[in-house]
Amino acid sequence: MRRIQTLLKGDRMKDAVLEVKGREKQRLGLEVGIVIAIALILIVVMPLVLSGFRLTLLGRFLALAIAALGIDLIWGYTGLLSLGHGIFFALGGYALAMHLQLSPLEAGSLPEFMGLYGVTELPWFWKPFDSFGFAAVAVIFIPALLGGVLGYLVFRNRIKGVYFSILTQAAVIVFFNFFNGQQKLFNGTNGLTNYKTLLGADVNASQSQFIFYTVTVLLLIAAYALSRWLTRGRFGRLLVAIRDDESRVRFTGYNPTGFKVLVFAISAALAGIAGAMFTLQTGIISPKAMDIAFSIEMVIWVAVGGRGTLVGAILGALVVNFARTRLSEDYAESWLFFQGALFLIVVTVLPDGIVGWCRSQGMEWGRSLFAGRRQVITYPSLEEDPEVQREREELER
Repeated sequence: MRRIQTLLKGDRMKDAVLEVKGREKQRLGLEVGIVIAIALILIVVMPLVLSGFRLTLLGRFLALAIAALGIDLIWGYTGLLSLGHGIFFALGGYALAMHLQLSPLEAGSLPEFMGLYGVTELPWFWKPFDSFGFAAVAVIFIPALLGGVLGYLVFRNRIKGVYFSILTQAAVIVFFNFFNGQQKLFNGTNGLTNYKTLLGADVNASQSQFIFYTVTVLLLIAAYALSRWLTRGRFGRLLVAIRDDESRVRFTGYNPTGFKVLVFAISAALAGIAGAMFTLQTGIISPKAMDIAFSIEMVIWVAVGGRGTLVGAILGALVVNFARTRLSEDYAESWLFFQGALFLIVVTVLPDGIVGWCRSQGMEWGRSLFAGRRQVITYPSLEEDPEVQREREELER
């Protein structure tokens, strides 16, 4: 009799596992469908609705959303508050801008700003950037390599928390002052600008800008897919465990250093890609992108949208930057007060961000509004669990 009961219980467990996997597949399919629908809206519908200027603005905001995804990976899932991601953002922008400076020139020629400072020969580290392939690889690997090296030096010494944030801010100051003072190499505070051609096409043409916008949308989708894949499985659970209790992770036999270095390097690479696409659509990259204030803004985007949600990082980047643009246009003298009020409201009223509110209070409010009843607050999932329902039916028999 016990054997039969054990077999029945095992069958019920298998059925429950299969049902859970089926739900996960359905959710994944629904998520893929939603992403494809949003991509079609952005690529097909938005160009018809928005003017060229507004479409370029949207493309810039989508590029910034890629950087926000990287911040969410290390802060939302791993618990590492980086206040220095402007470094990686700017390095990606500079890597592509160096190619844009060299692409229209003849062999042996120098960018215009170098001649103004008396440079007679192209610096050795500029020469490889004449190749678009090298520049495209550098956009990803230079920030990732720097992030990996910096992360290893920090994480192997078990530096975390506020000390890690202070170190990233110190790194921003170092890189900002370095690029700011290199007039001969990077045009100093003026940065690299006045781009003309990319792969033979006019960078400033409306058709080229639309291509850059489309590529930005596709790269954002790829960045979201990568982040979703990393946070979905065992790797993602380890990141959350490191965030919640790193000491316990070490006790179970894992070395958090390698995981933190890897996710920090990936986050830096995403910031580099964002910087390159932002540079293409703004037409300039300067040390201002390494400013501490800009690095803090990236964190604010994630906080507004919802930390540890991925979708919230994208939403926060779009909402904050769109609100800032509209407020600066309509209220040029007082828009900073509106921006500060927006952040205060989010921190005090929506501590979990927009997405966090929608998943908790928003869902409950919606159910009570349309269904006329409130959801059970304590263990709400038990009421819908198929295993619990089967056991209840057996008891009633």
